[in-house]
Amino acid sequence: MSSRFEQELSVWGPAADASARTDTADGTAGSPADAAAYCRRLARSHYENFPLVSWMLPRRLHQHFYNVYAYCRWADDLADEIDDPERSLQLLGWWREQLQECYQDRSSHPVFTALRPTIHEFGIPLEPFDDLISAFEQDQRVFEYESFDQLLDYCRRSANPVGRLVLHLCRHYNEENVGLSDSVCTGLQLANFWQDVNRDFEIGRVYLPKEDRDQFGYSDDDLISRVTNDAFLGLMKFEVDRSRDFLAHAFPLAERMPGRLQIEIELFGRGGLRILDRIERIGYHVWDQRPVVTKWDFMGMFCSSFVRAVGKFGIRKHRGANKA
Repeated sequence: MSSRFEQELSVWGPAADASARTDTADGTAGSPADAAAYCRRLARSHYENFPLVSWMLPRRLHQHFYNVYAYCRWADDLADEIDDPERSLQLLGWWREQLQECYQDRSSHPVFTALRPTIHEFGIPLEPFDDLISAFEQDQRVFEYESFDQLLDYCRRSANPVGRLVLHLCRHYNEENVGLSDSVCTGLQLANFWQDVNRDFEIGRVYLPKEDRDQFGYSDDDLISRVTNDAFLGLMKFEVDRSRDFLAHAFPLAERMPGRLQIEIELFGRGGLRILDRIERIGYHVWDQRPVVTKWDFMGMFCSSFVRAVGKFGIRKHRGANKA
């Protein structure tokens, strides 16, 4: 467990001594203003993982995104920062209890004190928050997937809820947008899985479905030995190509988003596609090399998305002027 999260858990976890909270900078986070400040600090301390809160996002939404991020950050840490899976499951159960209390307008944790107004203002249901906990609980029990459908079900609860929460916050939640968002979020998570085949294997997790491995003749012995052979290269190409289809929905989704958020959504899609491009560029040898998207890659994608968005905005303004 990281020292940062160990301290957070000692102050705000289920076994925390309430008197200790007065000795910390966040000791008064039970009040709405201080709870909001707590979530803001937490999100900003992990800014590299939270690109949506940027100058492209309307300022009025910043705090709401901070609140949602803080919830996700805590749930993720309860799953990944605890060495004992059983202990992690207990803490995730406690986090679910805190969530349920939040929906009953009660809260004793700063994250939920801050999250309650966000939930009320945007009418966010409990399901996406609870789905994330369900996925993190599965991480403590399931370390390999038999079928691609099982993997998709995991993505449905681990990745797709984030996109749905964003749609709620942007007031663009509808059936068509949800379908597009789910596809993008699933595609991005799949791209991350194929990028991190080796890293995940080292911590005992295998996301390459067994049915796919069997289809290409990649045996369990090959997997255990991390063999790169023709079967593995064919398998990886198959998974990369299939993931591209999911990410392709980022562009029609971006078209449906308001203002500068179009750039953010397009960047998510382009980022996932760039990961897949990098995997292809190294010949699918992900056991030997982890493909990465560099800052220069990001700058290029940003400039491309920005120029495209500016062109669209300019066309719309011009058409509006003609109508006037």
